[in-house]
Amino acid sequence: MPDVITRYSADQRSLEQTYTLRVSPERFARFETFYSDELTLLASLPFQHLAHEDQVDYAVLKAHIHDQQHELARRKKEIGDMASLLPFLPAIDALAEQKRQMKKPDPEADAAALHAMVESIAALEKARKDAGPNAPRMDRALANRAVQVVAELQRSLQTWFEMYNGYDPMFTWWVALPYQQTDEALKSYREYLLKELVGIAPNDKLTIIGNPVGRDALLADLADNMIPYTPEELIAIAQTEYDWCMKEMLKASRDMGYGDNWHAAVEKIKQMHVPPGEQPELIRGYMSEADQYVQQHNLVTVPPLATETLRMIMMTPERQLVNPFFTGGDEISVSYPTDTMTYTQRMMSMRGNSGPLSHATVFHEMIPGHFLQFYMSARYNPYRGEFETPFWHEGNSLWWEMLLYDMGFQQTPEQRVGAMVWRMHRSARVIFTMNFHLGRWTPQQCVQFLIDNVGFEPDNATAEVRRSFDGSVGPLYQSAYLMGGLQFRALHHELVDSGKMTNLQFHDAILHENSMPIELLRADLENLALTPEYSSHWKFYGEHPTHP
Repeated sequence: MPDVITRYSADQRSLEQTYTLRVSPERFARFETFYSDELTLLASLPFQHLAHEDQVDYAVLKAHIHDQQHELARRKKEIGDMASLLPFLPAIDALAEQKRQMKKPDPEADAAALHAMVESIAALEKARKDAGPNAPRMDRALANRAVQVVAELQRSLQTWFEMYNGYDPMFTWWVALPYQQTDEALKSYREYLLKELVGIAPNDKLTIIGNPVGRDALLADLADNMIPYTPEELIAIAQTEYDWCMKEMLKASRDMGYGDNWHAAVEKIKQMHVPPGEQPELIRGYMSEADQYVQQHNLVTVPPLATETLRMIMMTPERQLVNPFFTGGDEISVSYPTDTMTYTQRMMSMRGNSGPLSHATVFHEMIPGHFLQFYMSARYNPYRGEFETPFWHEGNSLWWEMLLYDMGFQQTPEQRVGAMVWRMHRSARVIFTMNFHLGRWTPQQCVQFLIDNVGFEPDNATAEVRRSFDGSVGPLYQSAYLMGGLQFRALHHELVDSGKMTNLQFHDAILHENSMPIELLRADLENLALTPEYSSHWKFYGEHPTHP
């Protein structure tokens, strides 16, 4: 199975590098065929004669392909729904296909096609203007996605033009000016869509639109990720966890002298920030503290080279618009104010990344969290990197937050308040993203929910919601932190609390097996029986969780 998966991954990359226009009908058709052929090949393998480890890989690959098929179908439908806004897509796709097939261009015909695109854009804008109130209504979120598609088509057209311009004299003579006019028309059309259909200014980087996917899409995603709960049950689970966090928050708030006024306790720890210029040293100290803690308590193996190769960068002001807090992985990216920010932005950045708040999550990003994950994934079963899932990556890092809190890593009440802010945040992410994608909440309601129920600064709450819905992460990504962490907690109970494994054996095994749906990791570590038609059934949080 490792060879099967390695070949599958290489084939998929080859197709992605060849069919580069993601909205192309040819790409949709080619990948539909690819995934269908891969499932046929998988079905031909003698499953019952495979070793258990190979059966695990078989189940993981099959779940991955089904997930890719669902995503492809969803994307294809979305493009179909916005077809009336993209009359020029077939023409640009034809030019992209010409380049992909390495065909000699027909400059005169290509110039005519470009001219026709400009006319179609003008005609479309005129028709909608003339129709006035009677113009066909377009969903705001879908129109916003159409803006992104137009930008992708512009980039594809530019790549096509640059392939021949200057190298083919006749091409340049015929096409250079029509291309420039088409590029300008597409840019103008994007601005038209934003202003008239989306309702925001072209340079607006703050308004959050989002794209609710609906309950059916959420259910399909949950099944693909082997989470046997409904979106409504996820909300109930998250609320139950939030309630536990609130009890812990109130204990710490009382210890700080603020009684049950936990917002005042949160306000106090926000003020415990270091001056500009001193944040990197603070983060470095927290990184070292967590690294030493997990090694001293024999929780996970940390190779000396992992500690030696930790790296740090400072986050740009632009990226802080969607990532108000530090992030990690191959390196930790520190979010802190720069001299280009306004006074309000500077204060929100410092308050949102104060000492107690940072102490609670630096290890989530580095050791024993994401950095150690990436380090080990490159060295153990690396072929499973194809199956990267936030339920494993983010869930494992959140599990470390759970475990270290229970072990008393946060020693002061201020540090415990900081830890609970983040734990409440993980629950809040599930609640607001599920409600948004179910069509119940607006982005503005999501922002206010974070302010009221987690204690976030307004700008930080806005950035968090923007990141959740700007298309950079999938609908389940923000839920994966808590749900993945709860899966690891349940697995830890089955294997470590029962005495079957030590903490060291458990955490090393997770990293050595590499990324996969956690239910299949459970089957792997516990040697559970699998079938070719295996589907999710592990109720890691009990049957039918509800919350009053």
